Amino acid sequence: MTEHLGFPLETVIVFALFSLGAMALDLYAHRDDKPLSLKSSVLWSLFWIAVSLLFGGYLWWHHGSEMASLFFTGYVLEKVLSVDNLFLMMAVFAWFKIPEGMRHRVLYWGIIGAIIFRMIFVAIGTSLLALGPYVEFLFALIVGWTAVMMLRKNDEDDDNEDYSEHLAFRLVHKFFPVFPRLVGHYFFLNREQLRQAREQYPDVRLELIGEDKQHPKHNHPKALGKHAWVATPLFLCLAVIELSDVMFAFDSVPAVIAVSREPLIVYSAMMFAILGLRTMYFVLEALKNYLVHLEKAVVVLLFFVAFKLALSASNHLWHHGWEITPNMSLMVVMIVLTLGVLASLVFPEKHDDAA
Repeated sequence: MTEHLGFPLETVIVFALFSLGAMALDLYAHRDDKPLSLKSSVLWSLFWIAVSLLFGGYLWWHHGSEMASLFFTGYVLEKVLSVDNLFLMMAVFAWFKIPEGMRHRVLYWGIIGAIIFRMIFVAIGTSLLALGPYVEFLFALIVGWTAVMMLRKNDEDDDNEDYSEHLAFRLVHKFFPVFPRLVGHYFFLNREQLRQAREQYPDVRLELIGEDKQHPKHNHPKALGKHAWVATPLFLCLAVIELSDVMFAFDSVPAVIAVSREPLIVYSAMMFAILGLRTMYFVLEALKNYLVHLEKAVVVLLFFVAFKLALSASNHLWHHGWEITPNMSLMVVMIVLTLGVLASLVFPEKHDDAA
């Protein structure tokens, strides 16, 4: 059978059916703007883990244990690396004051964007590795630098960040007028919806395209066009999350590519991990005060991945014969993740009751 992305067409079709079918089921089940309960979030998170295990089992059956180990390692790695991204999303939602019932809608479109950008980055990243071991060294530096940056920002509080200074926030204001109040679940308002919003909020002033009073040098407001679509804070929130995720992908894609150079293995591992992030967000939001040492485990894993990439590159250059096998990688990832969870349970973070 003809091979695609290093695998038979049958495997590509099975991957598409698993991912698209599960996504359609999830979208149908969450088509309303209702907050997800912790119980529902846990059950849906288990559903996405089960779907991933089934696809991994298919790889094991058709392509052997090594390919399955590569998939599971990439999947778990992307999942735990996403924890830091989910914490950032919590801070963004809090800053924009997005109600819980609308967060699922923002996460849906954000994850659709993440799936598309991951596809592009995986194609570019796996192609770059063909240029030689020096690219692996570069990827090792990127992943290692990410770990260092995570260590440095441990003492910082994302809740105090002013997202009106974020590049995505400013870009939206540069290209769209903005009505600074939530109006239903709309990302954009047409002319009639804007009229109704102004009636609902008579004291709220529309922010025109190019209006930036915080930065006088960049403040060049333009008149509202007849057919202009007006952005809402829901779209501003989505734009900040989307651009933040793109920046996150520059770190996570090299990390998962360190596991395997097979584009389908890398992309399927990342996609199944990402598709479960929406429901995982609500689980993590409920448990964020308990999993206090999980981010430290993520930092350790990033240093491990950087070492693995550097070791692979040096082996290609000098043929020393040392390597980290797929099964060893999976074992390290699972052990470090387990230790991070156990440490959070045994050594919980103490809170100041007087605060």
